Amino acid sequence: MAFFQRFLDKITKDDSTKGNKGGSAETAYFGTVKADPNFNAQDDAAKLKKAIETKGVDEATIVEVLAKRSNAQRQQIKAAYQQSAGKSLADDLKKALKSYFEEVVLALLMTQPEYDAFEMKRAMKNFGTNEALLSEILGTRSNKEITAMKNSFKEVYGKMLEEDIKSETSGHLETALLALCKATRSEDQNIDDGLAKSDAKALFEAGEHRVGTVCSVLIDILTSKSEAQLCKIFKYYGQYSKQNFAKALEGELHGSLEDCLMTLVKSAWNKPAFFAEKLHLAMKGLGTDTHTLTRIIVSRSEIDLLKIIHEYKRMYGKTLQEDILKETSGDYEKILLTLCGNS
Repeated sequence: MAFFQRFLDKITKDDSTKGNKGGSAETAYFGTVKADPNFNAQDDAAKLKKAIETKGVDEATIVEVLAKRSNAQRQQIKAAYQQSAGKSLADDLKKALKSYFEEVVLALLMTQPEYDAFEMKRAMKNFGTNEALLSEILGTRSNKEITAMKNSFKEVYGKMLEEDIKSETSGHLETALLALCKATRSEDQNIDDGLAKSDAKALFEAGEHRVGTVCSVLIDILTSKSEAQLCKIFKYYGQYSKQNFAKALEGELHGSLEDCLMTLVKSAWNKPAFFAEKLHLAMKGLGTDTHTLTRIIVSRSEIDLLKIIHEYKRMYGKTLQEDILKETSGDYEKILLTLCGNS
């Protein structure tokens, strides 16, 4: 994975996106999906029932209803549908729809913790574990989000998320993922300057300053410090090394552990840019990684998708929507564009 320098070159160099959440950003909303002010759960449930029962299925109505309601409103629609139709909305839509469009619709019907748990389970379900996906979710969620996901995982799958991680991963990667899974990472926005300097020195001495990397030191610092604190550590790292920390990390590690720790580095530096890069890679080259496309757009649609769209344009010189139009088609394309804020 040698694109961190390009990542750094493409994102902003100011501090406004690096753990700095002061000012009006506390109350600003950066999602693309907003609650419908004229919402009526019973009406929406009736519209969906009619759309499902229409010959050939009325996909346009399904997009119009589900992609233009908040997640909280979709949960009310599910309850209203169950009450009026006596059946599960998700089950009925699963029978009526197919392919990538079905995947987006079913994702929209889950709560965020349920969807994260579903994706974590899918990453460990089939032959060969999708370690990058485990790192993406655990490396970008808040403690509260991880705790909610763990509770949902236990409720839906009847076992602890940590048990699955232990059975599907090993070594330093397992250590890093389980550390993140504890949901005890600092989220303090106040920066300890002295500690940042000593941690930067510890990272240098555990990595490029010696033969053989002390992975435990890297894992401990990167999985426990707040994103704001990590950014300060990365700045101080330059006092000990001729290269930035991410470049040093690329030289010291490889494979799934590098990917996991690099997720923490990139996410701390600029989370929307991290997701913009993931979306770009999902559509780059031959074939489109629809799972990644769906997961990021759905899961970030009420969090920071506006910021991701902004970073995408700045990093790649074209809009996310342009690439979606180029790489997808049909109802799948329409629902993704609607979730991106295109009416």
